Amino acid sequence: MFELLFQFLFEYRPIVFQQGDFRFSPPAGAPIAAALVIAAVAIAFVSYRVLQTRVQYRQRAALAVLRLTALALLLFCLCRPVLVVKAAVSQQNVLGILIDDSRSMQIADANGTRGAFARATFANPDSAVMRSLSERFLTRTFRFSTSSARVASGNDLSFNGTQTRLAGAIDSARQELAGLPVSGLVLVTDGADTTDGSVADALLASKADALPVFTVGVGQDTLSHDIQIGRVSTPRTALKGTSLLVDAIVTQTGYAGQSVTLDVEDGGRIVGSQPIKLPADGDPAAVRVRFTATEAGPRVFTLKIAPQPGEVVTQNNQRDVQIDVRDRRERILYFEGEPRFEMKFMRQAIADDPNLQLVTLQRTADNKFYRFDVDPGGVELAAGFPRTREELFAYRAIVLGSVEASAFTGDQLRMLSDFVDVRGGGLLFLGGPHAFAEGGYAGTAVAEVMPVVIERATAAPVPSHLKVRPTRAGEAHAVTQLGDTEDASAVRWKSLPPLTAVNLIQAIKPGATVLLAGSDERRRDRVVLAFQRYGRGKSIAFPVHDSWQWQMHASIPVEDPTHENFWRQMLRWLVDGVPDAVESRTLTDRVEPGQPVTLTADVVDPRFVELNDAQVVAHVASPSGKTADVPLQWTGERSGQYRATFPTAEPGWYRARLEATRGGKSIGVSTTHVRAVPDDAEYFDAAMHAPLLKRIADETGGRFYTADALQSLPEDLKYSGRGVTTVEERELWHMPILLIALLVVICTEWG
Repeated sequence: MFELLFQFLFEYRPIVFQQGDFRFSPPAGAPIAAALVIAAVAIAFVSYRVLQTRVQYRQRAALAVLRLTALALLLFCLCRPVLVVKAAVSQQNVLGILIDDSRSMQIADANGTRGAFARATFANPDSAVMRSLSERFLTRTFRFSTSSARVASGNDLSFNGTQTRLAGAIDSARQELAGLPVSGLVLVTDGADTTDGSVADALLASKADALPVFTVGVGQDTLSHDIQIGRVSTPRTALKGTSLLVDAIVTQTGYAGQSVTLDVEDGGRIVGSQPIKLPADGDPAAVRVRFTATEAGPRVFTLKIAPQPGEVVTQNNQRDVQIDVRDRRERILYFEGEPRFEMKFMRQAIADDPNLQLVTLQRTADNKFYRFDVDPGGVELAAGFPRTREELFAYRAIVLGSVEASAFTGDQLRMLSDFVDVRGGGLLFLGGPHAFAEGGYAGTAVAEVMPVVIERATAAPVPSHLKVRPTRAGEAHAVTQLGDTEDASAVRWKSLPPLTAVNLIQAIKPGATVLLAGSDERRRDRVVLAFQRYGRGKSIAFPVHDSWQWQMHASIPVEDPTHENFWRQMLRWLVDGVPDAVESRTLTDRVEPGQPVTLTADVVDPRFVELNDAQVVAHVASPSGKTADVPLQWTGERSGQYRATFPTAEPGWYRARLEATRGGKSIGVSTTHVRAVPDDAEYFDAAMHAPLLKRIADETGGRFYTADALQSLPEDLKYSGRGVTTVEERELWHMPILLIALLVVICTEWG
């Protein structure tokens, strides 16, 4: 509407004014006409001075301005203003037409699918747009998705590409048409670029070549009826049997207030569900669903919402997430300074967990210890707490009970700090009369690791009874989930008996998070469970010393599993994400079939010092069982980092088993998995991306069009200023806006 009004008032389309150069081209009699206008100005000035006795000053000034404006408009027209434009010479220039051939073009809009519109409009030589373009230009049509290629007819378009690479399409067409007189490129797409790269480089190249890109947006700005599962937060690895709490973002349009169910499927079997009340149109809703990883190996969990009546796109109702479920026994060292029930009931809580091994060292007297669950052989912890980094770093996590700081040497305290910072392990501090400040840890290297603030103890510890409750952050954390649902968990926390604490902790460090809090008899808030990331690992503070009350209190039924579940979840969280000596990973857990996989490994020695001289080989197994050895080379970018790529010739699962050796001695082994499957990103955020298309057009000197505003495209391309052009002068003196302005001024003066 704006452009039609502009063209009516100014005679020409806006692009003519943008591309043209303004100048005056006065005719031969223009000086005489200008002299007459100046004389008229003088006469007007004299006439209004004569009226000064009968007309007020303000009225005379207004009349003078109106008269001068009218005469100025006449003088402007007499000087013959023109626009000098470069117009493309017919049939002397090439026009590149790029048509999106990806799967998102199969989405149906009001008048059929996007692909059908693109084929009928830009791949059909008999369409009105193509006839008009063909009269002016030599057209070259390309299709693009993952790659670009020339098309001879509309039948070459399949709209089955699994990716949209706008930058690659623009750059490929620019290079193929290099050396030809090109007036511009027409990019027909919904703008849903699914690559991780940026179009900035392609735009810079087009700007350097002064090659304008005219973008045609296909599809609706907002889908009328659609539900989409957006970002899903999951760990890449998990221990078998771990209860996972997964956050998903759900958005919708057209179904506000309706109730649906988010299901989690593992191999077609529903393993978790969460009812949802859909939010207002366009508002994201964070949904938390819980399920258990019961099967070992690489697993694909599908989060799914059933399609709703009238939904435009149903493919974005589900998200696949890959989790490598590991079935191994994680070794945790628990050092307790005195016999107490906390150790006994913690060991009982995980006794039936095949994936946790709680190696316990209990001090009974000076330099005398009991050892529980040590490996066969009898040498583990025979001399007490580990004295070397190699021995300590062999564990995945450490639990420190009620043991004073003086029980450790200075080197051992620094080793505990490095266990978290360098090794990346988990360190859990339990409460007790010899823990935290009461244990003399203030000012030590271990105090730096703690997520809580401690000061030197100045008085004997006084027990306090704490009624424990989850904080807002704790309500959303997996370790605090004591029921099948969040509501059931909240009810369970309210019914638990209070616990006892002798360590007064009320403040946490910057960056730490409190998951459980408690109120004592004086209604003071106390920290019950807090954690923080420290270096590569994490530290957790649990400053109570009788959590066994949740098992043995008179109000707790004998068969109640609360205590067991809490400690299993706590210790599994403690070892979660702890790295091995050899850690392998891929940039993404899925690639397109035929796309190479980039494999990266971090290699350290038993002291967790990075190694740059290791021999690292990946034994890659394809879906059909074929194997290949791929050596990894040190990157030189970072100490201990190695990298290689391997191809994916067939779809399915690929397993890469990395072995690292040094001097013929094994350092460690790591296994990672990746899937070669078609990408489904085309169906997410499936509305037309107008801002990106406008940016491409604006930065290259082109224009953006919607599907219902294409009638001006051929005329606009004519004035792109590129290719073989001829200079034209466009008269401006007869623009309707000038006549209208002149009439308005004269009528206002007469009125």
